[in-house]
Amino acid sequence: MAAPRNLAGDAGRLPMDEENAKEDDWSTGKRPKSDRFPLSRWEFAAALGVFLVFSTGLCCVYLTMPAAEYGKLKLPRSVADLRSLKDNLATYANDFPAQFILGYCSTYIFMQTFMIPGTIFMSLLAGALFGVIRGLILVVCNATAGASSCFFLSKLIGRPLVSWLWPERLRFFQAEIAKRREKLLNYMLFLRITPTLPNLFINLASPIVDIPFHIFFLATFVGLIPASYITVREVLDLKALKYVIFRGNNP
Repeated sequence: MAAPRNLAGDAGRLPMDEENAKEDDWSTGKRPKSDRFPLSRWEFAAALGVFLVFSTGLCCVYLTMPAAEYGKLKLPRSVADLRSLKDNLATYANDFPAQFILGYCSTYIFMQTFMIPGTIFMSLLAGALFGVIRGLILVVCNATAGASSCFFLSKLIGRPLVSWLWPERLRFFQAEIAKRREKLLNYMLFLRITPTLPNLFINLASPIVDIPFHIFFLATFVGLIPASYITVREVLDLKALKYVIFRGNNP
């Protein structure tokens, strides 16, 4: 005859087994399906507040700009949209250069801060309207300012979000940073120039792994120059364009 089961003992082991299974999932980087959104109410309110402040500022910039045919002005999502937008903006940029640059910079930094896709086409537009040298300066400065804003936003509410979205990648990044503390600037430059890690992830994860802001800023400013140069040149060569797109829409 089979030995009677110890129901009390089995009932006591079930919660422990469930806890061990959850720990195994976290150790392998897998998120349980029942996970809730990682941000607390305070963190979500802080992120929403920052977004509203930036949105209000952007609206104020647009409201103070000279009138234009706004139906023709839209964020480009393709090369065809970019060409159409270039034609519609050329006259406006020539007539109101200061106001146009203010609007362009505000839009670029807003998109970069909140990780909105499309900055690659904003970079192409800068090259088309301002030429290679001025376009390159404009793109690098805006991309660095936007990445810096994203850095500080992540410092405020990014840790639970990045840990939830990319647990394995974050652990890898943290381990690599720990091994390269003495030559951190060189490593950050390497990451910016090569597609080892997406720029979006670098912007969000850098404050979490304690990368000093001055190193982040300098590596971003210098490291974005090669890809930005390729972009503002309007090189439509397939290999060059694939490289820029592979780096991601957010430098």
